[in-house]
Amino acid sequence: MKEDKKQVGELFDSISLKYDFLNHFLSFNIDKKWRKKAVKVLSSKKEKLLDVATGTCDLAIEVLRQGKAEQIVGVDLSKGMLEKGQEKINKLNLNRNITLLKEDCQNLSFEDNSFDSAMVGFGVRNFNDLDKGLKEIFRVLKPKGEFVVLEFSKPKYKIILYFYNIYLNKLLPLIGRLFSKHIYAYTYLPNTIKEFIYGQEFIDKLKEIGFENATTKELTFGVATIYKSIKP
Repeated sequence: MKEDKKQVGELFDSISLKYDFLNHFLSFNIDKKWRKKAVKVLSSKKEKLLDVATGTCDLAIEVLRQGKAEQIVGVDLSKGMLEKGQEKINKLNLNRNITLLKEDCQNLSFEDNSFDSAMVGFGVRNFNDLDKGLKEIFRVLKPKGEFVVLEFSKPKYKIILYFYNIYLNKLLPLIGRLFSKHIYAYTYLPNTIKEFIYGQEFIDKLKEIGFENATTKELTFGVATIYKSIKP
């Protein structure tokens, strides 16, 4: 069952101090390459980009590095994650380019047609209500606005899927608990990966919401997938 919004926020608060380290460690630093590839999917530099479930702002910072947006607004439910993200922004002197807000993706405070593009990196599977979250993103995007999602998926090759499941179900929760000292978080996160729709199912969901020209790009044998779609 999905956690309620308050519980999700508190869960990420509890692991925020170790989140970046574990993200990179548990993915063997491949997550950095995935983010770079996701940002490259954006067609050109945008004036204003919305980064939903921004976490500690790795994706937002990568957008600036590649020159794909002038202004970025990052939103997240977790105060702890936003604080870590703000530390990075301050260190890199990016306060003029990135604004962080504690917001619920299912009830965004922005007006209709506010952003030229939107991205979600490893966050849509944590939406308490996927339809509401996607509809809100659709609402705040301008017509012809691009929407890019980077999310975990499942490998198609059986041998890779076999070892992937061992890692996901056994090793990741064990290592996560050892480093984060949080008993539940690194069991919850693998479960969200296993339960979330991916591939054609997610493409169908985007189309159902109203997005068009949806495409996918598999990464690392299908362990993660980039989705791109357009608001007509």
